[in-house]
Amino acid sequence: MEVGKTSQDHLKVHKMKKKVLRKQVRAQHTLMRHEGIECVSHATQSLVVANAGLGNGMSRHQLFRIVEEYGLVETLLMPPNKPYSFVKYGTTEEAKKAFDALNGKEVTREDFGQNIVLYINFVEKVFWKNVVPTSLPPGLTVVEKVISPEEERRMLESIDWTEDEDTQNAQKTLKHRRVKHFGYEFCYNSNNVDKDKPLPGGFPGICNLFLEKCLKRGYIKHKPDQLTVNQYEPGQGIPPHIDTHSAFEDEIISLSLGAEIVMDFKHPDGHTVAIMLPQRSLLVMAGESRYLWTHGITPRKYDVIQASELGQKVGTITADVGDLTLNRRETRTSFTFRKVRRSPCNCIYSSVCDSQKGQQRQGQPSFPLSEMEASKLEQEHVHRVYEEIAAHFSSTRHSPWPQIVEFLRSLPKGAIVADIGCGNGKYLGINKDLYMIGCDRSKNLVDICGEKDFQAFVCDALSVPIRSGSCDACISIAVIHHFSTAERRLATIRELARLLRPGGTALVYVWAMEQEYKKQKSKYLKEKNDSKGKEEEINTDTARGLLSDQMPDGSSQDSASSDQLLNDSKGKGCDAKPVADSRLPVHTNRTSFHSQDLLVPWHLKSDTKKKGESADILSFPAGSKESQELSPVFHRYYHVFCEGELEAACRSLDCVRVQKSYYDQGNWCVVLEKL
Repeated sequence: MEVGKTSQDHLKVHKMKKKVLRKQVRAQHTLMRHEGIECVSHATQSLVVANAGLGNGMSRHQLFRIVEEYGLVETLLMPPNKPYSFVKYGTTEEAKKAFDALNGKEVTREDFGQNIVLYINFVEKVFWKNVVPTSLPPGLTVVEKVISPEEERRMLESIDWTEDEDTQNAQKTLKHRRVKHFGYEFCYNSNNVDKDKPLPGGFPGICNLFLEKCLKRGYIKHKPDQLTVNQYEPGQGIPPHIDTHSAFEDEIISLSLGAEIVMDFKHPDGHTVAIMLPQRSLLVMAGESRYLWTHGITPRKYDVIQASELGQKVGTITADVGDLTLNRRETRTSFTFRKVRRSPCNCIYSSVCDSQKGQQRQGQPSFPLSEMEASKLEQEHVHRVYEEIAAHFSSTRHSPWPQIVEFLRSLPKGAIVADIGCGNGKYLGINKDLYMIGCDRSKNLVDICGEKDFQAFVCDALSVPIRSGSCDACISIAVIHHFSTAERRLATIRELARLLRPGGTALVYVWAMEQEYKKQKSKYLKEKNDSKGKEEEINTDTARGLLSDQMPDGSSQDSASSDQLLNDSKGKGCDAKPVADSRLPVHTNRTSFHSQDLLVPWHLKSDTKKKGESADILSFPAGSKESQELSPVFHRYYHVFCEGELEAACRSLDCVRVQKSYYDQGNWCVVLEKL
């Protein structure tokens, strides 16, 4: 009997070891797939700890206590929203000791009371570069400790959540929080107020005293006449929104009582800023932060905050993985004061202004209805833009895409290859056995190619000065989608075919309307942060492409006439509405496409512009002349292709056949063969 029990124990241990190994290997694959970081089989000073991250409720304090038992911890990195963390010990022996002790160990998360199992792997390096602090949205101010604890208590006591039925009616509309209005009731079904129906009574007396203090100290210029009080239980939030322009004047102020909170602000280009609002702090939104940026509170029970600022937290949350932890939310009450607007809004942010909806904004182009209009659109919103952003653009384009590399490496030794729309030349040096030459419409990008000792010249993609039939292969990567009419897009494909010898092949990439394909989102949609890539790099010896390299990266060529029209093919699954004579919509970066023809913003880093150059800003006004000069935004024209559209264009030409077509990370791609 004792022998049988021992055998069962051994079997149980064996099964447990197999499970740990299986989970350990799965963690390796997850890290490689999500971060491009490769785990190693030999011992190093650095470990990755799966199941112990901010994303699954492990606080920095608890994890540090766990790992410091086994030696001197030099670095502890906890990326936001990730279920894993990275630890670097002073010696390899200490890391090996932690690996043996912690791999497969069950621990209890202190704040959740739940058990989790840790899975450990070795990595070569763990380090990060200095993080540049994120600035507040223009026009936004956070004032700490604007009232005393006694004033806070009195303001909270001034709200009776049980006094009347109106509150209950409001709560039926907003099940996720309690809400009460003073002065005017905000109607959530119309996102506006009835200006002709003021509510009986006024603000609670303590609120009037608070507003007098704000006026005296210069926090606000005009006394508000509308107040919304919201009470949030831990885990509740509010969806991202912009307070209706026509409903309220410029300044909106919000007082956070009872608890602190992290509020998320988002620019239309996709750039987000997380802002800590401490208890008893005042948030002042004016100008761009009030009119252009959405603000909201993500529903969750914990906020990711900076560990070093505990006790005096205010301002932006910088994504420094060496200084992040979790903070449990408590019940928070916000007092938001606004002044009702009595005339239409005439702000400079017309693209998001309901008062100016449908009005033509000066400088924002319409879909071209003629060859001349198409040429002008591309000149202003493609050619001029790429000349201005060339240096910054090039700094984000250095990781070649695998399937393009595969195409170039499959070509025979000595083949002559033309890269039409070569940009900064990142594909010109891929295969040293090829004779490659590039061309681009942007002189500044061609100059960058020259600095790399690549052969490239400035030319028009519709009239490439290379002899017909002289190329063994051509590539056109993220170029054709910059042409604004179907016939001009077709003409670029015809020009590629002209350059090829019989039997030669061309690879074409264009941006896809379908950024979610076969139930898989592209990296463009998956990554909600800005396109600068991660601020922290872990094991940069492992080659991996930046997120920005997953975005379209070709520059368009100049205009020319074409004698053949092609009606865009509307393939299955394409819900885009045909563009009429309306303005081209401005796309919100990192979101699905709602139109095939659109303008895509590019935020130019000020330090990448050449000295003496002046930016011609083709964008949303940034709120002030100074902010525009610091961070100009350019709008590039794109036509995103529906499924089957690129193939249909290619098949309309008698001189080529489609050898292969596929979808690659948000792009439609074809390989053509010259007949």
